[in-house]
Amino acid sequence: MQKWKQSERSRQVDILLFDQFSNHCLANAVEPLRAANTLSRKPLYRWRFLSIDGMPVVSSSGLPVVPEIALPRSEGGDYLAVMPSYDFRKHASAANLRALRVAAQRRYQALVGMDTGSWLLAAAGLLDRRRATIHWDELDAMAEAFPEVEVRPDRFIVDGDRLSCGGVTTSFELILHLIREQHGPMLSLEVAALFMHGTSDPPLKSFANADAAIHAAVALMRRNIEAPLTIPQIAAEMGLGRKGLEALFRAEVGTTPQLLYKTLRLREARRLATHTKQSIPEIATRCGYADASAMSRAFRQEFGCTPSSLRNG
Repeated sequence: MQKWKQSERSRQVDILLFDQFSNHCLANAVEPLRAANTLSRKPLYRWRFLSIDGMPVVSSSGLPVVPEIALPRSEGGDYLAVMPSYDFRKHASAANLRALRVAAQRRYQALVGMDTGSWLLAAAGLLDRRRATIHWDELDAMAEAFPEVEVRPDRFIVDGDRLSCGGVTTSFELILHLIREQHGPMLSLEVAALFMHGTSDPPLKSFANADAAIHAAVALMRRNIEAPLTIPQIAAEMGLGRKGLEALFRAEVGTTPQLLYKTLRLREARRLATHTKQSIPEIATRCGYADASAMSRAFRQEFGCTPSSLRNG
């Protein structure tokens, strides 16, 4: 295993839904977890949908969800993500807040306020002396209502075992962050690319931050699998020198752009071997290898098997 790939421990994520939750926010929380499992071919994440009383809940757009279990009956897990979205003030009842406090004390390692979920966590006293964010429409109101909470306009915040994010797209970003921290930057980049996050034609030579530059470089790599670019070509496209690009990757990803590019090509070879009937030489060509034997050797080194044995297994 390469040093920039990390834990493969499976984590339990429970998502507590309330009537009028945002199904867009829910999808952005769950689909990256599903993608991480699919891409890694391991059950890195397990998730369940909960409600306070175990009864069905209906999203703001009319999507009904039948929870697997009521919150008080849950045996707990790694994360409890609280997602009320709309009508969150109505859901801040004494009984609901008490149920959240019990869950925090007895059963979950970390609590996550998604969208307006941090309001309920703050109302339950679970964000006292913590940094937190919320949907930006409610930032001022939350700061006024809960002066003991350090409310900030960040897209997402991780403060120890309390996490929060501000809405739909920030839910996706928070989950990407967790995947990166727990299972390595390569998997996080692959999940992001699967949903075309940060992979549109980048404004080359102009990046908001290092993370945006990394996504832009990966986008160039993914668009040039069959005829790979050289690292100097990628660097030039981004307005960097080769050494600058390599330093960026070492700092942000913990590997070289050459190694990441090779891994992307081999992951594509695995996908083609698994899901198509293309011959091994054709797959090699599609993934930028002039020699099928060379691809098979690299494939075995990366995945512990050859593309032929994967297909025949």
